Amino acid sequence: MTSKRKIEVFSAGCPVCEETVELVNRIACPSCEVSVLDMKNLEVASYARSMNIHSIPAVVIDNKLAGCCAGRGVDERTLRAAGVGQPLG
Repeated sequence: MTSKRKIEVFSAGCPVCEETVELVNRIACPSCEVSVLDMKNLEVASYARSMNIHSIPAVVIDNKLAGCCAGRGVDERTLRAAGVGQPLG
């Protein structure tokens, strides 16, 4: 049984957040399960704080904040290096 890579995109619905959602969805593969989480929801905001997210948009891959989201902007190369778009073996 093959599991899915869990990808969570934290978004406030702004144009930059929407670009990140589009990027993640574009490069995601069948092994990727993408969820978009609305930071306007208090439970989501609390969860984001627990994940050490300090700015949005932010991407969490398999419960780990992607390196591109730790104090910098999101970029495709870093997401791919973290496993987005790569089928699980």
